[in-house]
Amino acid sequence: MDSVLSKWLLLFFFFFFTITLTTTTKLARAQLPGTWELVVENAGIASMHTAVTRFNTVILLDRTNIGPSRKMLPKGHCRFDRNDAVLKRDCYAHSVVLDLQTKLIRPLMILTDTWCSSGQFLPDGTLLQTGGDLDGLRKIRKFEPCERDGHCNWVELDDVELKDGRWYATNQILPDGSVIIVGGRATNTVEYYPPRKNGAVALPFLADVEDSQMDNLYPYVHLLPNGHLFIFANNKAVLYDHEANKVVKNYPPLDGGPRNYPSAGSSAMLALDGDYSTAVIVVCGGAQYGAFIERSTDTPAHGSCGRIVATGPDPVWEMEDMAFGRIMGDMVMLPTGEVLIINGAQAGTQGFEMGSNPCLYPLLYRPDQPVGLRFMTLTPGTVPRMYHSTANLLPDGRVLIAGSNPHVLYRFNAEFPTELRIEAFSPEYLSADRANIRPVIEGIPETVRYGDVFEVSLSVTLPVVGIVEMNFGSAPFATHSFSQGQRLVKLAVKSAVPDGDGRYKVGCTAPPNGMVAPPGYYMAFAVNQGVPSVARWVQLVAK
Repeated sequence: MDSVLSKWLLLFFFFFFTITLTTTTKLARAQLPGTWELVVENAGIASMHTAVTRFNTVILLDRTNIGPSRKMLPKGHCRFDRNDAVLKRDCYAHSVVLDLQTKLIRPLMILTDTWCSSGQFLPDGTLLQTGGDLDGLRKIRKFEPCERDGHCNWVELDDVELKDGRWYATNQILPDGSVIIVGGRATNTVEYYPPRKNGAVALPFLADVEDSQMDNLYPYVHLLPNGHLFIFANNKAVLYDHEANKVVKNYPPLDGGPRNYPSAGSSAMLALDGDYSTAVIVVCGGAQYGAFIERSTDTPAHGSCGRIVATGPDPVWEMEDMAFGRIMGDMVMLPTGEVLIINGAQAGTQGFEMGSNPCLYPLLYRPDQPVGLRFMTLTPGTVPRMYHSTANLLPDGRVLIAGSNPHVLYRFNAEFPTELRIEAFSPEYLSADRANIRPVIEGIPETVRYGDVFEVSLSVTLPVVGIVEMNFGSAPFATHSFSQGQRLVKLAVKSAVPDGDGRYKVGCTAPPNGMVAPPGYYMAFAVNQGVPSVARWVQLVAK
């Protein structure tokens, strides 16, 4: 009898603890910060490249030789390419524009292949798009955004082309508003748009770090506030003087192996503030060396991060670890100066069918915390975002998540199917309990010049406590785990002055020059106690 009773007691406690553990785990997941929402069920294409325009629309791009998408071009509009192995007559869209307000999708016509191309917004708000594969290798394209009821479309330039073919290259806008185009597969040079007389200029650094698995592709390029470029490829970085076309400093190698395509880490430059003399670069995650060569899908990714003061006299990497190993993660600068790390996988490498174990948990990187306390785990998503996924900051403070097509063509009957859904992740600062301290920008100049002192009027439900920040965030071109041209600049501000009825005026000083903030359109955020407003678009121009 005692034996039977003991067995029943054991079974009771087993089920009790199992239920308790399961409930606790679910509760813990539910209590993690941040929320997810479905924005669009079917975007028509799986976005490999994504950019947000000043009209609050989103440009999404795939490659042209990928077969039928799930969005037709307007009747009578087709692309003809006798070299296309899948469709010689292609009447499907491979680029679309999403209206964030109406959530409507409009197909765009693009003629040449944008597979693994690069991009950057010009000072007038036009998206410059360069390179790709096959007939797109030397191509230059432009998209001039328009209001939601407009009919703007891609224009492919016929009178000018890239000097060198650019497949897996990186673009970065410069202080004068021109764009440098760095690297590419079998292309260890840089060139510029508008084109310069010297054409393409050799950058031996890219050749020096090239290896058998091409870890120098999609180099991480950041414009520092001293006007030089921080260029990172494989596991090394240089300080590059783009005016003199020479390397002026070699940084120490970053431990942990290669980080660029196809090893699939990510990088961001932290917010610029104060006197703008200091720039800090962070590089996180990556695949184990050899995973790409061996086509290993189950080799664990690593989760190490390096952080370096790129403008320091003797810079060294400070190392720390994320909560998860991650490849193909996207690092998004939030309006607060924190960094969201999202998307990707925990094993394998970049490439078709080469990643596994999706990393569904976003991380929040808090730069001002000490080592060991910087990473916070956030609410997990449910949609695997593998190869060819993107993440972009929206003017309302959410982060738009698109893409994932780890296949040569569109495939929906796979373990990780081609993903046409578009989601948005809302950081904790958008939670309902913070709505009373969320500022609203009531008035701000549409155009400011370098060094201008200007005033911003805003309203807040609860009284302002402390300093209200004004931060300028760029609109980068997101692709392959790196946001080209991403930047956040914190303006010098004066204390908010009450203006009656919950309104305040904040005195601001614009960035001093194009080295701190290149000319162009920025999302201007007011940030009150860590909660950002909906941004207003401001054009920053030279005097």
